[in-house]
Amino acid sequence: MIGTAAPVAALIPAPRPSVDGDAVSVLPELYVPEAGQWLSTSTGRIALDGYSWMQAVHWVAGSGLYQPRRYRSHGPRSFGPTTVRVAQELAELFPCRPGIEYLVRRTGLSERSVEYHLGMLREAGLLAYVVRGTRIRGAAAQASEFARMVPVEFDVALGVRTAGEGTGRRMTGITEAGRELMAALAKKAARKVRKRRAKPSSKAPAKSARKRADQGVVTAVSDEVCCTPMGGSSRSVSSACTTSFPPESKLASGQSDSPTPKKAKRGRRKLNAVGRRFQLASELIRRVPWMGRASVPRIAWVLKEVSDAGWTADQVIAFLDCGDAPGIVHRPSGFLAGRLADAVALWPTEEGRERAVQAYRESRRAEKARHQEWEGAWQAPRSMAVRRMVAEAFALQSRPQEQPCGQGESLPELVGVEDLSSEDLAAMRSTGWGEFMAGDTTLVLSTYDVLGPAAAVHIFGADLVQRARKLASGSSLMTVGRR
Repeated sequence: MIGTAAPVAALIPAPRPSVDGDAVSVLPELYVPEAGQWLSTSTGRIALDGYSWMQAVHWVAGSGLYQPRRYRSHGPRSFGPTTVRVAQELAELFPCRPGIEYLVRRTGLSERSVEYHLGMLREAGLLAYVVRGTRIRGAAAQASEFARMVPVEFDVALGVRTAGEGTGRRMTGITEAGRELMAALAKKAARKVRKRRAKPSSKAPAKSARKRADQGVVTAVSDEVCCTPMGGSSRSVSSACTTSFPPESKLASGQSDSPTPKKAKRGRRKLNAVGRRFQLASELIRRVPWMGRASVPRIAWVLKEVSDAGWTADQVIAFLDCGDAPGIVHRPSGFLAGRLADAVALWPTEEGRERAVQAYRESRRAEKARHQEWEGAWQAPRSMAVRRMVAEAFALQSRPQEQPCGQGESLPELVGVEDLSSEDLAAMRSTGWGEFMAGDTTLVLSTYDVLGPAAAVHIFGADLVQRARKLASGSSLMTVGRR
C-alpha cells in the first residue's frame, strides 16, 4: 500500500460542473510547493526507469491537473509538448544531473525557458532535488541532481497498488479500470515528441502573387479556361494564357533549380581583429610571468597595433626579451605599452620577426626560463598570530639545548599542548575567535594541519575548529557569527 508520508503537495479541490448539471467528483489540482520539491520531503515515489517516468509525464500533460502559478505574467502558460521534450532529455540521463547548457543545446530552447520548464516539472511533482546546484564566484558551477518521481495522484487516478514506505515504494499491481489508460500512456512514452515545424505565413502567397502581377507574369488560369481550343490544332495557342513546360532533358536527368537553395555548411568562424587581440592577450598573460594577474581587456587594448600587424605570441615575447628582465611590475599594462612602443616600425617584416624568434629560442635566457623553478624570498604570513608562532619556532630551534643534570638522569619529555596553562589556552582561544570573526582562519587551520585535530580541539575548542573548517570550505557569501 502507499506509504504514509508528510503531506507536502498542496491539493486544492477544483470541482468542475458536469454536462448534466450534477456535480461529479474529480481529482484535486496538482501543485507541489517549493518546500516539497526535495527527495526527503516528496510524497511521490521514485521511478525505476525513464520509460515508466515518461508515462507519468504524459499523464500530467493530458490530465490538465497542473497549471503554472509562478509565471502568470510571463513564461509557459500550460504543461505542453515543450515540457514533455525537456522531460524526454531528462529520462535518458543516469544519474539525472543535467546542466542548463546541455539542455539548451539538446532542445534548442533559451536558458530562461529551460529553467521555466524544469520548475514546472518540480511543481508537478515529477522531479525532486537530490542535490541542488551551486554557483560560487570564482569556481565552476555545479549542476543540480534530480530524482525522477511519480506523483501520488498518478497512482490514485490509475488505481496503482504499491508496497513499501516513503519514496522507495514500488508498484505491485493495477486495477482493471486503469489498465487501458496505462496502455495508452505506454504508447505515448514510446514515441518521441519532436519540435514542431514553423507554419508558413499566410501573407507569403499574397505577397508573391502581388509581386508576380507587378512584374507582368501570367498566373495559372481557372478550370473554365482552356489553353488549347477545342477542335483546333495542337499548334494553335489560346491568347487567354501561355503555358511553359520544362524541357525533356531536365526532366530526364532530374535537374531543376530549387526555389530554396541549401545553405553551404560553414566551418569554424574566423576571429575578427578584436578577437585576435583578446586571444593574443590571453596567451601572453599565461606565458609571461610578470603579466600573471593582468586584465585581459587592458592587455588587448595595448596589443592593438601589434595584433593588427599579424604578430604572434612568440614574436611579442622575443621582442620583450630584447630589454632587461623586470623584477617587480606593479602595472603590467603600462609596462607593456612602454616596451612595445615603435615595435611595428622596428620589426616590420614577418621574416625578420621569425629570425628574432629563432634567435630567442636558442638564447641562454630562454633556456633558463624553460628550466628554472620558482625561486624567491620567503614571504612572511599575513596573520600576526602565525608570525608569532613562526618566531617562537625559530627561537626554539636557535636556543641551546640544556645539558642533563646527572649521569643516570633521563631527559625531560617534550612539552605538549596538554601542558599549556589555562591562561595560555584562554589567550589562544581569544586570538582565534578574533581572527575568525574578521574572516581569517589561518591560525586555526594551520594548527589543525600541523598539530592534528585533537590538539586543535584542545587549544581552540570543537566549536571554533568546526566553524573555521566550514568557513574555509564554504562560499564567500557565508556570514559568521557567534551563538
